Amino acid sequence: MDYPGNLFVVAAPSGAGKSSLVKALLELDSQVQPSVSHTTRPPRGQEKHGREYYFVSEQEFDQMVLADGFVEWAFVHGNRYGTSKRAIEERIARGADVILEIDYQGALQIKRIFANAVLIFILPPSWDELRSRLQRRGEDSPDTIDLRLQNAAEEMAQAREFDFVIINELFERALFDLKAIVHAQRLKFSAQRRARAETFKALHIL
Repeated sequence: MDYPGNLFVVAAPSGAGKSSLVKALLELDSQVQPSVSHTTRPPRGQEKHGREYYFVSEQEFDQMVLADGFVEWAFVHGNRYGTSKRAIEERIARGADVILEIDYQGALQIKRIFANAVLIFILPPSWDELRSRLQRRGEDSPDTIDLRLQNAAEEMAQAREFDFVIINELFERALFDLKAIVHAQRLKFSAQRRARAETFKALHIL
């Protein structure tokens, strides 16, 4: 089904800078709205329920799975993450542009359900820089960092399945690239026809 809004899906290995880029985009572009995922992991730092994530119990997550409430869900680093199908549909049906931060498994699942979704993968410039960023965060133990790096190899191998790839070497350049993708998508014929249906109809363009 076509919706007037656009759906952007951003994936990356942990430490590549995905969250920082999406946060900066949201501050610059008021037309883009975040989609808040559900997760069974506990909050980190200053994270708040309903802002970064909906933090739920394993039982609550199971109930949503059984009710077919997720457009996608997956195990990531020992925890489960899911995206509410209804929340996405309601927003893009109103014409909003929605952006999701999820892992590659979820991104590929979403593409099968929302054919017009735009998939964007964020890469680090090197393995050394990825490790350095994970260490500078100061949130994970050395064993957890090693696990994230092991997972990163599998995750980055999936970049070929995405529509766009951004190498986050210089943050300002990567943010420019992300803004360019969002703007270009809005100008595509199919997106313009969905968003400005009355204009196309008045101009007799099918």
